[in-house]
Amino acid sequence: MRVDDFDFELPEELIAQTPLKKRDHSRLLVVHKETGVLEDRIFPDILEYLQPRDVVVLNNTRVIPARLFGQNQSDGRHAEQKSGLVELLLLRPYGQGQWEVLVKPGKRARPGAEIVFSPLLSCKVLDVTASGGRLVEFSFNGNFDEILAALGETPLPPYIHEKLDDPERYQTVYAEHSGSVAAPTAGLHFTPELLGEIEKSGAALVPLTLHVGLGTFRPVKVENVEDHVMHEEYFELTEENAKIINDRLRLGGRVFAVGTTTVRVLETLGDEKGQVRAGSGWTDIFIYPGYRFKVVDVLLTNFHLPKSSLLMLVSAFADQRTIQAAYEHAMAEHYRFFSFGDAMLLV
Repeated sequence: MRVDDFDFELPEELIAQTPLKKRDHSRLLVVHKETGVLEDRIFPDILEYLQPRDVVVLNNTRVIPARLFGQNQSDGRHAEQKSGLVELLLLRPYGQGQWEVLVKPGKRARPGAEIVFSPLLSCKVLDVTASGGRLVEFSFNGNFDEILAALGETPLPPYIHEKLDDPERYQTVYAEHSGSVAAPTAGLHFTPELLGEIEKSGAALVPLTLHVGLGTFRPVKVENVEDHVMHEEYFELTEENAKIINDRLRLGGRVFAVGTTTVRVLETLGDEKGQVRAGSGWTDIFIYPGYRFKVVDVLLTNFHLPKSSLLMLVSAFADQRTIQAAYEHAMAEHYRFFSFGDAMLLV
């Protein structure tokens, strides 16, 4: 299967640069995956597609201020290693103050380099990672999370060029556990009021956590889909919430996944009988056409980048032709794409 099969041309004006004034005022393209029928709706209409025994599963990760700017402090041993501005993007913690990070420019972050962000925070570059990033060890005076909150910036995807007035608009209203470098964007459409309406309908709301890394959103660079390797991402699902999901399934309810990140956790933890187990750890599950879903019945998602693993996952959940037709319809009808864009419901 070729990666080029998941390519498409998107007019730049359809890339949403800012969130709508009200979260739930986005549009909703409903895709009936068995028939291919498409419906143009608005986001609150999602209530019409829920059944009382369903369980709506949400990713409650919170985006951290993962972008840092510092100065490389050359010790003079390497003439080419000149002092200058360095940008770090935190990707994954390894404990004991060590993180995997992306660095720009990489030539200023060779092993041994020291980067200073403030009198309270610096790091030493330990190694180059297999993906071209860096393993660094932070030194800090005080609480690391508090220092990061004061110095760091919320990272936005590179296709968003507008400055975000309110960083909370790149967080879901139910964001709780810090650790992501990108938002689970399908959840950005929900308001507390709409979540309350879902509970009133009889459907259960259940959180899990997957800390989203950049590997999820990056275009797939290989020629053949099967050759792509996903980056690992950390997840958690508690015993209590796994039981709620399984109880709803036994009652005949459906699993309604909010976002592809939620899908990846549920399918990682699902068995062949469709039940889920509690657990935590790292997942590198890669879902593309041909995958047989074990747990998820309904998927809410945004519109994704060409050649991305997310587009491949969605194409596996319905089928490639149906998703292609849905995207062509969305472009013709001027839906807003990507992180701050409109939503698609696959039922």
